[in-house]
Amino acid sequence: MSETVPPLERWVSVNGIDICYLDWGGEGEPLLALHGLASSSHWYDLVAPHLQPKYRVIAPDQRGHGKTYQANTGYDWQTLATDAIALLDTLNISSASVFGHSWGATVALNIAARFSSRVTHLGLLDGGFSSNPTSMGTWEDFKRRAKPRDVSGTREEFLSRLREQLSFCWDEHVERIVQTMVYEDESGQINDILRPENHQQVMRAIWEEPAASVYGKISCPTVLIPARPTRRRANSERALLKQEAVKYAEQTIPNCQVEWILETVHDIGYHKPLELARTMENFLRLPEST
Repeated sequence: MSETVPPLERWVSVNGIDICYLDWGGEGEPLLALHGLASSSHWYDLVAPHLQPKYRVIAPDQRGHGKTYQANTGYDWQTLATDAIALLDTLNISSASVFGHSWGATVALNIAARFSSRVTHLGLLDGGFSSNPTSMGTWEDFKRRAKPRDVSGTREEFLSRLREQLSFCWDEHVERIVQTMVYEDESGQINDILRPENHQQVMRAIWEEPAASVYGKISCPTVLIPARPTRRRANSERALLKQEAVKYAEQTIPNCQVEWILETVHDIGYHKPLELARTMENFLRLPEST
């Protein structure tokens, strides 16, 4: 990797909220990078430098995340997509490639579906995969399965759990990144920055409008970049369900390809940032749709 410039932290007021975003700058092609649920723009800290200088990576803290305004509403796909487009408008960017990780992948899908002329290429990073939208079950059942993650305990307890879970890629950079997603309250306990009531609004949007409901509306070249687990976990129920969902997305989204990242975890950007960046770059060499 050649010498890179660290991102600038900037702010913009759009769509009724103040959005904080990281901008790696440069004259390269614009690439909008969206983080996952209860995450932050810093998820891309290890990936973006490998994309410089050919791409100008712009990564916002999405509504209710990171340093961006804690809005009480607006966690539906239309509003989230409009937030992103308003950011591009403010930066005078007429079109961009859009990548999203996890929940951010479904936000990216909805940007491409609702504002098709603004998206040149679409990338779904271990997210945005769902089976047939008629198989979501009842809201009550879905809500019970989709509880917020456990971030209880002191800062050291929180970091100790993650240090163990991510022992294969843990370093000072990952330790810094994960702390941009949480805050310490007055009692010294760690909490997700994303409030529980806003998390539930996100879950409601996922249930009402699953990712698969917009697959047929995508017109730009699309890449699915799922994480394939280790061989020991490859045949687990969860891994097999993911394979089915990826296959369904590949078959349903027009002009779509799949590039698995092997032997890794959901947070590919922590474990294999260079491989992820190279996979993204190879896909971006494809011509735009006409």
